[in-house]
Amino acid sequence: MLRAIAFAAAALFALTAPVSAVTFETDKLAIETPSGEVHEFTVELALNDAQRARGLMYRREMAADHGMLFLYDRIGLHSMWMANTYIPLDMLFIKPDGEVVHIAERTVPRSRRPISAGQRVKAVLELRGGTTDRLDIPVGSTVRHKAFGTADP
Repeated sequence: MLRAIAFAAAALFALTAPVSAVTFETDKLAIETPSGEVHEFTVELALNDAQRARGLMYRREMAADHGMLFLYDRIGLHSMWMANTYIPLDMLFIKPDGEVVHIAERTVPRSRRPISAGQRVKAVLELRGGTTDRLDIPVGSTVRHKAFGTADP
């Protein structure tokens, strides 16, 4: 119950706080497809409730090689939505070992419909809508990042 209240408070803060009030660190990650192709991205990290609640809301554009990585403290049935998000996104749901287990392609801007993998995940990577199709990134790809212990040495 307390976790739900804390999330609701963080979501309310993110929805009402000035856009500049929530800031994000950036990092690099790569996605390796089952065929061995590797695609590199610069991502903003959503590490706490306020950052995860804000996400990519109010953005009007995003570079083709950029995204946002939502990292959760616990593995769970995490869901996303597109409220106040103006650009279509591809959402990659990621297991603790970095495996992409579900992709929601070209999500509908401003929709409040929950989007979930239907299984427990550690993270969600949001990329510009159409990226997974354009780069042929399927379910079963591996996200290479230190959060999953899959970063290159």
